Amino acid sequence: MSAQTEYPKLTIGLGQIRPRLGDVEANLTRHLEVIAQARDRGVDLLIFPELSLTGYFLKDLVPVVARPADTSDPVLGRLAEESRDMDLVIGFIEHEQRHRFYVTAAYLSAGHIIHVHRKLYLPTYSMFDEGRYLAAGNEVRSFETRFGRVGMLICEDFWHLSPPYLLWLDGADLLIHISSSPGRGLSHPEAGRLASMRFVENINQVYAAALTAFVVHVNRVGFEDGVNFWGGSFCVGPDGDVMVQAPYFEEALVTAQVELARLRRVRTHLPLLRDERPDLTVRTLQRILDHPNR
Repeated sequence: MSAQTEYPKLTIGLGQIRPRLGDVEANLTRHLEVIAQARDRGVDLLIFPELSLTGYFLKDLVPVVARPADTSDPVLGRLAEESRDMDLVIGFIEHEQRHRFYVTAAYLSAGHIIHVHRKLYLPTYSMFDEGRYLAAGNEVRSFETRFGRVGMLICEDFWHLSPPYLLWLDGADLLIHISSSPGRGLSHPEAGRLASMRFVENINQVYAAALTAFVVHVNRVGFEDGVNFWGGSFCVGPDGDVMVQAPYFEEALVTAQVELARLRRVRTHLPLLRDERPDLTVRTLQRILDHPNR
């Protein structure tokens, strides 16, 4: 937490945009437009979706649009300059020094990249083909910001129990979840929501309540290769209640007023973090690894 107050308040902006596939310059321009709007609205932390700088179904375009996770890159350097008075989360394809490519989220603050997260789980099933073109990250770590300790995950990472749990144990009180989630499947009996929408919304609320943490999910909109991304970005409080939600299927900038003092109230009444036993988890995992199915 900040030195001035134990429980800071902040305004979080959910930048639900429609990236152009493979057009980094156009997407940078769109980022700058939304950043200007967010600044006018007093946003402290602005979050963009997964691969916000590149679009999603890149395939052979991956090496063309990739860039190092460094402010020496002109695009990331330009965005870093914008972070001097407002923290930013952006998504891009990272080209690391040994020529591997990652789906990466970067947290920018005060003109610097202070943390990067590389997507851990690459969906390679159904309409998804990420494992063919990209490398998987191998680290889960929370990090310090001027608002407290934060953790970031990218799309499929959130469908696995361990990454949110590990970030929570590592001190994250705010979980940032960025995605390019397409609309898939019919949902019954709830008219108006696709199955993928219902799944994503439900699981984000479950994690927020089970971990007594704030969860911010920012999803993109638009079409690529006939696939529709549904948006619906939202912020969930540590009691599992939705605080604010963006519309479906259209660009939007919505803001959430986050009062971190809610953590104290919720965790006083529901001390799940206090009573958690990671030592038990480690012992059990080791037994399972040493003796599978026994």
